[in-house]
Amino acid sequence: MSKYSIDQFIQKSKQVDKGQGLFELETERILEINLDGEIWAKMGSMISYDGKIKFEREGILEHGLGRLVKKAFTGEGSQLMRATGNGKLYVADQGKKITILDLQGESIYINGNDLLAFEKGLEWDIKLMRKIAGMMAGGLFNVRLEGQGMVAFTSHYEPLTLMVHPGRPVFTDPNATVAWSGNLQPEFVTDIQLKTFFGRGSGESIQMKFSGSGFVVVQPYEEVVYAQGTQS
Repeated sequence: MSKYSIDQFIQKSKQVDKGQGLFELETERILEINLDGEIWAKMGSMISYDGKIKFEREGILEHGLGRLVKKAFTGEGSQLMRATGNGKLYVADQGKKITILDLQGESIYINGNDLLAFEKGLEWDIKLMRKIAGMMAGGLFNVRLEGQGMVAFTSHYEPLTLMVHPGRPVFTDPNATVAWSGNLQPEFVTDIQLKTFFGRGSGESIQMKFSGSGFVVVQPYEEVVYAQGTQS
């Protein structure tokens, strides 16, 4: 059905409490945060809210000089805002699909541009990739989160999780790589033989190689994020 009366449209699209807790998927592409305290969210992701909520840009030295130095390399993709108060907060990012994880002491790396929101109590840090400036435009940094709490990340369309087993490394396109388990340390490799098919603007194919035991999440889309600066 493509035509609705106003009442039919409201019934079909109106907000409904699902009782899922702090983070709730209102739709596949809109995250409802039932705020009672404080959370961190991607700068510019707020689309609506009700109640008494205060928004603050992440302070320059709020998380220490080390993170400030790292952020100088990562551009705007890692900018966070703090939401404090009580009410319902709705966040989204360019219509991308949202996944919620409830970390139970585990750790996970999430591409900096795909991190949407996370609970205050989680430990987090920005991790820069190896020196590949000029080889690729996206995936320049990622965020490692660990502890007890909820985190939401985004992907273009449905994400696919690939299991990594000892002796059987998994290779991914950096621009299609969304997240991976916290125990994995990917390395960048090149394959000149594949330059005819991949390696846009680089002359050779840049791949992420995951070895060991864990998982990696990819999306069916090459997301090119233009970041300022170089890597360290």
